[in-house]
Amino acid sequence: MEVREFPEPELEPGAVLLDTLLSEVCGTDVHLLHGRLADTPYPLIPGHISVGRVARSNGRVTDVEGREVKPGEVVTFLDVHGTCYACWYCLVAKASTRCPSRRVYGITYGADEGLLGGWSEQIYLKPGVRIVPLPEALSPRTYMAGGCALPTALHAVDRAGLRLGDSVAVQGSGPVGLMATALTRLAGAGTIVVLGAPAPRLEMALALGADHVVDIDQVGPDERPRVVRDLTGGRGSDITIECTGVPAAIREGLRMTRDAGTYVVVGQYTDAGEVALNPHWDLNRKHLDVRACWGIDLSHLHRGVQILTRHRDRFPWDEVVSAEYPLAQAAQALRDVEDRRVVKAVINPRV
Repeated sequence: MEVREFPEPELEPGAVLLDTLLSEVCGTDVHLLHGRLADTPYPLIPGHISVGRVARSNGRVTDVEGREVKPGEVVTFLDVHGTCYACWYCLVAKASTRCPSRRVYGITYGADEGLLGGWSEQIYLKPGVRIVPLPEALSPRTYMAGGCALPTALHAVDRAGLRLGDSVAVQGSGPVGLMATALTRLAGAGTIVVLGAPAPRLEMALALGADHVVDIDQVGPDERPRVVRDLTGGRGSDITIECTGVPAAIREGLRMTRDAGTYVVVGQYTDAGEVALNPHWDLNRKHLDVRACWGIDLSHLHRGVQILTRHRDRFPWDEVVSAEYPLAQAAQALRDVEDRRVVKAVINPRV
């Protein structure tokens, strides 16, 4: 990690320049640091979910509500850019997150392409970037408490098909797991069990709606499915959402899900290795519905903003953000996220 200076960009027609207020330090950024994502164009400016104040634009640009974007407004934007909405995946499969043309701010754009990441004093929004205004009632810090994790978890909860009263097990107490906890509570889940570590993250899970937490540093992998079954009527969870990024969690999660239940995998964003399964016992005999979840689209981001605005007083969202770091301490922020010393870290280039 190093700090570099760039010239202030000239805006092409339809582009917007933001003064960055906050940008998230995500687990994906740790993966980027260690080279775990394929075809990444290093060097790059990290930061894929950010909030900023509009500095200027070139021409009339509108947000997702159809309103003109004006200087001084506080906005966020969909980090995914370039989705074609014309290919087979976009039009037939209705799975725009698998569009081969999509690129992502802070991940698949290199630094030589411009200020296309949030860990910067300014962010260049290319023409066509989907801009979402932040309501006055929603502070940048509260929005960043959800950050990347909330729309990701929202996609996973959608995939789960949760019904009122369903019991839920959430594997992982990082930001995605915490947001899945809050969202399933808001969606009317019954018993919610969160499995994770360390203790501060489990305390946050309880604050965000969990009924029970299981410390994976204290309870071994062979025991965890039994604990979940004991907490859910002896059958197991109706829905289990995997948010760990650890392959070994998959087999464990399948076994804590009840027969004919639903298992959603959202945490395996990078290739962390393989895991052995018994197809008879872990899948077929259990009659499980197993679903995967990749990325987000505009609907998840926009709905996430609405959820945070409406329920901003329901949970202590701001406490999810443990610390703000200046640009010069970005490497320390990454270390703190990787070592789980914080629940969530954000970059504030103004400090």
